[in-house]
Amino acid sequence: MKKVSIDNVVFGEGIPKIIVPLVGKTKVEILQEIEIVAQSDCDVVEWRIDHYEKVLDFEETATFSKKVKQAINKPLLITFRTVKEGGVCPLQDEKYFELYHALMERGDLDLLDIELFMPTEAVKKAVSKAHEKGIKVIMCNHDFDKTPTKEEIIQRLRTMQEKEADICKIAVMPQNTHDVIVLLDATQEMYHNYADRPLITMAMGKLGVVSRVSGATFGSSATFGAAKQVSAPGQVSVNKLKNILTSL
Repeated sequence: MKKVSIDNVVFGEGIPKIIVPLVGKTKVEILQEIEIVAQSDCDVVEWRIDHYEKVLDFEETATFSKKVKQAINKPLLITFRTVKEGGVCPLQDEKYFELYHALMERGDLDLLDIELFMPTEAVKKAVSKAHEKGIKVIMCNHDFDKTPTKEEIIQRLRTMQEKEADICKIAVMPQNTHDVIVLLDATQEMYHNYADRPLITMAMGKLGVVSRVSGATFGSSATFGAAKQVSAPGQVSVNKLKNILTSL
């Protein structure tokens, strides 16, 4: 399996890496969050730009990404989460990609989150541009309503591989403990039978917390933890997460 290396962080090796989101609305709030994140034992910082009040000013967002990157002194993942997948800022698909191209051309980042179910040709161009710039792509899909079948979860992850994602990510919402088992079973089957690059999988909410800490067992290479404010249901604080991952 391919490993994905960014500085001294290697996805697909050792214990699952911890990614912490920044969800502040203003520059002041984001920089305050960074001060808290700097004291945590995380591996990667995710800037959720859909929360940023000036995100629709693409040049301003690209410029500020340089300050964010400098301040965190860790690998930076930039994510615009669309409303249909749990984000907070409506944005047309063409503007989504215009924003991402501005970030890749004039911003500073190490990883870019691209949603699987975006227009195929636009995804292809964005992935190609990211790789030209030396930026890794986390391709993702979120289902906040249900847990798809095991076969569907595996198929979505395999499609991400086919679209040349560097890391393939899926998050689902369990309605019962069986759904959590479905997610974990899909993860281990994908990992052992099909994956040739790192995976990130999780079941959300209280029922899914076990999936966020069991990556080393089932094949997920990273998990998301909260240093201050959670960005998805079921996130655990970074320090607790680190202790659990290390113990397992």
